[in-house]
Amino acid sequence: MPWLSGLQETQPIAHAIALVASVCVAGMALGSVKFRGVGLGPGGVLFAGLLIGRFEGGIDHDVLDFLKEFGLILFVFTIGLQLGPGFLAALRSQGLRLNLLALAIVVLGAVGAPLAGWIAGFDPAAVVGIFSGASTNTPSLGASTQALGEMSGVSPEQRALPALAYAVTYPGAILGIIASMLLIKAVFRIDARAEAAEFVTRGRQASEHVERRTLVIDNPNLDGIALGEVPGRTETGVTLSRLRRGEETVVATDATVVHVGDRIAAVGTPAGLAAFERIVGHRGDEDLLISARGIAYRRVVVTERAVLGKTLGQLRLDQRFGVAVTRVTRADLEMTAIRGLRLQFGDKLQIVGAEENLEAASQALGNSMHELDETHFIPLFIGILLGIGLGTLPLALPGIPQPVRLGLAGGPLVVALILGRIGRIGSQVWHMPENTNLAFREFGIALFFAAVGLGAGNAFFETVVSATGLRWLAAGFLVTVLPILLVSAAARIFWRVNFMDLCGLLAGSMTDPPALAFATNLAGSNAPSVAYATVYPLTTLLRILSAQVLVLLLLG
Repeated sequence: MPWLSGLQETQPIAHAIALVASVCVAGMALGSVKFRGVGLGPGGVLFAGLLIGRFEGGIDHDVLDFLKEFGLILFVFTIGLQLGPGFLAALRSQGLRLNLLALAIVVLGAVGAPLAGWIAGFDPAAVVGIFSGASTNTPSLGASTQALGEMSGVSPEQRALPALAYAVTYPGAILGIIASMLLIKAVFRIDARAEAAEFVTRGRQASEHVERRTLVIDNPNLDGIALGEVPGRTETGVTLSRLRRGEETVVATDATVVHVGDRIAAVGTPAGLAAFERIVGHRGDEDLLISARGIAYRRVVVTERAVLGKTLGQLRLDQRFGVAVTRVTRADLEMTAIRGLRLQFGDKLQIVGAEENLEAASQALGNSMHELDETHFIPLFIGILLGIGLGTLPLALPGIPQPVRLGLAGGPLVVALILGRIGRIGSQVWHMPENTNLAFREFGIALFFAAVGLGAGNAFFETVVSATGLRWLAAGFLVTVLPILLVSAAARIFWRVNFMDLCGLLAGSMTDPPALAFATNLAGSNAPSVAYATVYPLTTLLRILSAQVLVLLLLG
């Protein structure tokens, strides 16, 4: 087929795209192969790109550069959108400690990589690749290669070194993280299953889950007043759904008048319900959900633009439709429906009332599954545009001779975290269905890895078997292992950090999904995922900034 063999000369763009697609197919097949539950995942595309790039020359590098940067933007932006709603919560209480420990691991790695490079006499451009590869952190590699590309006086050979060093050190880093987990487990004689059970128990004790109780009003001071005037509801965070008087059960709205002997269905946290019980009376045994006739409940999804950003008190659903809102579920968090809670797109409300009233309230709130599953592309591209603007903005840092830029890895990530946390601006909603988010993320990282692999393939195999490549591999392994062993020992000795949290911390601080898979396998539980998600956003941002600072300090 002469047309195919000549595609490189006649249609270089088509040739480059076809080559990237071939790399993605081979790499994803390679990444899906697992040994004892651990596989390369998307990293398989990088190694497929290196292999194909070894034998394929003359690819259009302008196309490769575009695909690499665009793939990186998609990858980090979708991560930010997903993690944005819980990012601030991750910095509180236990999350603060875990993030400080992750910060220590990042700093030790950022100091250790230049130190190893100075001792071994490595090219400074290779040092930043070792730093990224030793933590399996793709966004930091993207940030460093972009920073190098903007600097004058850097040779094309040096610009290729970060990707080469990353590819050489990447496999050793995965093995190093897993080996460190096993070493910590052996040294401290940890029973992983027992610690997983302890983790679950601790979570149950700490969790302020929402429950329902029936309370009997016997406080004479409340006789004849409306439920909206009952003291303590705001302070305790309790909501009311039903009221039963004699044999009749009605929806409990703020206008409902109560009398001594009435039974009310209250929803709240155990502590809040206990406090509210002391105000109104005592706990009853009757289940008003079972005894209610003509009253139902329904879960409704907020998708109507007109109600976004408004509080439940402002919506006055009880007055307008005769329904009571008892619970609100946002992401994985269930909350009582306090009047001051502002609604966001995708919130799930549990409402109580007569069927016809529930239907009317549902329509007012939207409750459109089609809207919930729809990807909003205008906000997506607005976010990418803002991310590029922030990423290219020069930032002056004390002690750094040249301004630092967040780059096309850091800018979109920060903007996505902010937009994911805010949820909406005007009529634009930054909501992306989970499946769509995952698809964009996998697509983006596949493009990035394919472009990086194809660009570095010519020199990779000569490097990896050379004395320099072996020294890179050894240095990367030490930069991986030493920081996590030091921090893990301190966390275990001084703070008695649970092994589930510790494994999630290590995998998250190295932004390494294969290590997380191994940790969950080791524990027989998904518990490490909690700590992983807690430290991942801040760690990724810190590694992006650290990579750029290293470039400026070592090559500036």
